[in-house]
Amino acid sequence: MFSALESKIKDVSLHIVGNKLRDENCILTKSTLSITDDIKEILINYFVSAFKSPEYFNFYHDIDISMNEIFVCASKIFDNPNTLLDQSVNLAKHLYEQSTHPKIKGGEFYTVYFKDCIIDGETVDAVGLFKSENKDTFLKVFPKGEGFEIESEKGININKLDKGCLIFNTEKENGYIVAVVDNTNKGVEAQYWIDDFLHVRQRKDEYYNTQNIISLTKNFVKNELPQQFKVSGADQADLINKAVKFLKDKDNFNLEEFANEVIGQPDIIEKFNQYKSVYAQEYAVDIADNFTISESAVKKQTRALKSVIKLDKNFDIYIHGDRNLIEQGRDEKGKFYKIYYQEET
Repeated sequence: MFSALESKIKDVSLHIVGNKLRDENCILTKSTLSITDDIKEILINYFVSAFKSPEYFNFYHDIDISMNEIFVCASKIFDNPNTLLDQSVNLAKHLYEQSTHPKIKGGEFYTVYFKDCIIDGETVDAVGLFKSENKDTFLKVFPKGEGFEIESEKGININKLDKGCLIFNTEKENGYIVAVVDNTNKGVEAQYWIDDFLHVRQRKDEYYNTQNIISLTKNFVKNELPQQFKVSGADQADLINKAVKFLKDKDNFNLEEFANEVIGQPDIIEKFNQYKSVYAQEYAVDIADNFTISESAVKKQTRALKSVIKLDKNFDIYIHGDRNLIEQGRDEKGKFYKIYYQEET
């Protein structure tokens, strides 16, 4: 996990990067910002408070990591922090070249050098890249004569970071540990920040491994299992509940143990192991057989693992407990579920 409680800003560079497609300018400054300690504290809150996800990334390049522009610039800054201004110019130019989608907004682009960031218990320096695209309206009230006047002004809301990236000076051989935020774009244009500008992929850590096993299990139970075996909605819900319980109760994941405790039946376990290989290839992910379970990933990802039986458009049955308390049948009126319980709550 990342902590900025002891972090300090050493240097900040600011440029304006417009939309190249609309022939907007890229305005480059020739000096770093001169800011007071009070403003530095405000900027730290603005820059880092949005980084709440435990999901991390690494820089990469399909040919060679040395061809990733952000990796190269960050490495030069870490080698010599006095080059931050020169490298920030290169970074701003690179961002401008990627700003070609018509929906991309221009804005302020910051390159920041942080001291004493804590990542996974290690204290390291970090380079931050941030872009503000949206402006909020603020009201200014001031006295005039015997009364007051009010004016509006456009400005940056320090509680709403639009885009950000923190590059921690550790694991350089793997493309550094990188945290990413993009709070503005959710469509195709969003790719320009994460894919085109940063060019990062998810770090293969405990969060990555836990997330993948949850997605694999969900897809197997919901999509593959009904094609291979005759299973009811209650059976599917029961498997989902067992999987969630396993991940919440255990500290470490073992695939064989998971299959035996959650799936149980040898023929279904065999299909699950076969599907694991198919899933990994189809989605281009690695499915680890053994890893430390990420509590954060379990908490976030299992929200999508809802144990629900949907019956036509009339009823939804949520199953949270004992599979033996629900029975399925058919009579002259049609199919039915019979549910046993102790009391209403």
